[in-house]
Amino acid sequence: MEKAIDAFILYLHNTKKASDNTESSYRRDLNKFRKYAEAQGIAGVDQVKESDIQNFVVSLEEQNLKAATISRNIASLKAFYHYLYREQLVEADYGENLQAPKVEKRIPEVMTVEEVERLLDQPSGNSSKEIRDKAMLELLYATGIRVTELITLKLGDVDIRKGFIVCRDDNRERLIPFGNKAKGALARYLEDARGELVQGDVEELFVNCSGQPMSRQGFWKLIKAYAAQAGISPEITPHTLRHSFAAHLVENGADLRSVQEMLGHSDISTTQIYASFNQDHLREIYTKAHPRG
Repeated sequence: MEKAIDAFILYLHNTKKASDNTESSYRRDLNKFRKYAEAQGIAGVDQVKESDIQNFVVSLEEQNLKAATISRNIASLKAFYHYLYREQLVEADYGENLQAPKVEKRIPEVMTVEEVERLLDQPSGNSSKEIRDKAMLELLYATGIRVTELITLKLGDVDIRKGFIVCRDDNRERLIPFGNKAKGALARYLEDARGELVQGDVEELFVNCSGQPMSRQGFWKLIKAYAAQAGISPEITPHTLRHSFAAHLVENGADLRSVQEMLGHSDISTTQIYASFNQDHLREIYTKAHPRG
């Protein structure tokens, strides 16, 4: 089964032009199924029956995993078996009848504007590291991009004069503006810090203290440390800044289509979750301003 999974991941890479994160997610989910199948004495994909896949899904439910996690595993299996059936490696598309559990859309955790300002004010020193950290945090909140998109930005993806970055995601490009605060922090980083940090010929915009491209784990540690410094609770993640970016834009009157484009959401329904924050803001204004509120 391992060879079949490798072939499927190669197909995703070459034909679907999937991102590294997408490929890793599929591989992780399918390896989980492979280990389950091997424990049942099933070695190859041609030995798997539809009931085996359904029993695997039941085993996920029995582990009390979140509905979103189970849904992702099911999506991976459906894509995998659709590929196997098309390649005539199995007799039927066994994933076709799998039903994903209903995933409840939860309101994302969002920081207040005051909390964001406290976080962004933490790296205030003149060391190359703090100048870099300031630029990364300012740009993340200014654009709402994902961590992976932030750390894979190339020098050529940034136009400081016009105040835009070019962000690439799953073979798509989007142009995202950023404001003066991020512009100033980026300019300072490029002029005063990056040259001291970088080692060799590195295209990535942000580098670590060893002069190599910044890693996801490195940035996670960085933001957690500054959040603790700022006394922000509960614990935030880099994605919290992305949610805050979107919620604050909508709350201040930005239309959902524009926010959708900047976030890179393929479906407007994903962006609509942020409309609830605007509704809360309107309710607050109404209650304060209306004579009978």
